[in-house]
Amino acid sequence: MRELSRNEPAPAVWTGRATNRFQWVAAAAGAACMALGITLAVESPWTSGIAALLMAVIGCVAAGLLVLFGTLAFVHVAVKVDDRAMEVRCGHIGVPRRRIPLTQVVGADFAPSVTPRQWGGWGYRWRPEKGTAVIVRRGEALVLRLGDGLTFTVTVDDAESAVRVIRARLRHPAPPTPPAPTGV
Repeated sequence: MRELSRNEPAPAVWTGRATNRFQWVAAAAGAACMALGITLAVESPWTSGIAALLMAVIGCVAAGLLVLFGTLAFVHVAVKVDDRAMEVRCGHIGVPRRRIPLTQVVGADFAPSVTPRQWGGWGYRWRPEKGTAVIVRRGEALVLRLGDGLTFTVTVDDAESAVRVIRARLRHPAPPTPPAPTGV
């Protein structure tokens, strides 16, 4: 992605992404856990009774599904900033999703080094004293300061350009949207 120079005007829409390829390893572990559950159900000569077999199968499949879908949701993050809002979409289907109107933003900062450890792990995180974060990898991040005193942090490549675009939008807000015409 091309970096935005300091003198260059902000684009109409800024987009950025971040990817964590390690999440694929965790997803593979989830798939392996599901496969173990299915194998137990189909081929097991379990002699301890049907209840124990059923609990093992359901446990393996449920744990595998949780790990598989929980990790695939945070393999990557996509960020879009336009003249009205910043939108963050996670994973391949864009869920979870968060849209923050720029009217709720008081400032934007660049964080050169954010780690999952600072937020308690990868994924969509919330800490009462800090705010919310979407952490898919360690490294640079965009930190929005919100009107309620909390922050929204997202790890994204070229976060410094995103900060410049958002700051430019905050200095020159978009004109209000005209009201929709009412039917007579």
